[in-house]
Amino acid sequence: MLSWQTTPLRPVDVPVPSPAPGELLVRVLACGVCRTDLHVVDGDLPVHRPSVVPGHQVVGEVVVASGGFVVGERVGIAWLRHTCGSCRFCLRGAENLCPSSLYTGWDADGGYASYAVVPAAYALRLPTGYSNESLAPLLCAGIIGYRALKRAEVPDGGRLGIYGFGGSAHLAAQVAVARGYEVHVVTRSAAARDLALSLGAASASADVPPVPLDSAVLFAPVGTLVPPALEALDRGGTLAIAGIHLSDVPVLSYERHLFQERQVRSVTANTRADAAEFLSFCASHRLSVAVQPYALSEANLALSDLRVGRVTGAAVLVA
Repeated sequence: MLSWQTTPLRPVDVPVPSPAPGELLVRVLACGVCRTDLHVVDGDLPVHRPSVVPGHQVVGEVVVASGGFVVGERVGIAWLRHTCGSCRFCLRGAENLCPSSLYTGWDADGGYASYAVVPAAYALRLPTGYSNESLAPLLCAGIIGYRALKRAEVPDGGRLGIYGFGGSAHLAAQVAVARGYEVHVVTRSAAARDLALSLGAASASADVPPVPLDSAVLFAPVGTLVPPALEALDRGGTLAIAGIHLSDVPVLSYERHLFQERQVRSVTANTRADAAEFLSFCASHRLSVAVQPYALSEANLALSDLRVGRVTGAAVLVA
């Protein structure tokens, strides 16, 4: 497995983890490389577990079964791995806001490894017809993009802006197109613009969308994009910010950015219901998953490529 104290990651030999009662032991087949992994490794997020093994988009094969899963079954391990189930947030269906929540690759070792454990109650059943490499990005990039779309409250037939077009955005765009939204992508990457258009976006530009937007999702962790994204919204529009980390937002002008009932909403993790809904959508709608594969030993290269924008689609570590 790979753990970190400071960048870069370093390989560590450790025993195969032993699952506790109610947990699965999973042999890792593939693990997506997420921007949240960068935030953990780079110190943008506070340390929850020193030298944690990153990775929370894990596709694996069950080795020790529990909770209705069977040995040999292919399962997913995602970001959310524990909630208390009894706080007021959990009881109202908002377990993503649980103060006692724990996360794979932040609070517990993740999938940059040969084996991982996960509570059976938080393991995900996966749709058929996808390769291991294609499934991995669905388990965070896809789920978070799906929740961000929900938070953006796109009206039927509405115009949706997407800012940044990486692993999460290229999946959310396909959900949006399938739902009949008119999608307009803003990204600096020419390759990403080409990908957006190939997936059904109505436009892809490097600066501003060509029409007023009903809703928008900001995937790039760049706070300076918040004012122009708000300014591009039509009356009553909503901007959802999808990332767990965002650089500082400049001062907003009430008249230019917020008046006419425009609003900003954050996205915090996801619920298991979000995951089930999205993976059910993936079972009935074949998504095209753009994957850039790396060997586990190339994890530092994958993180570096993601950091500087050399990944088109999603980076995935392959066992």
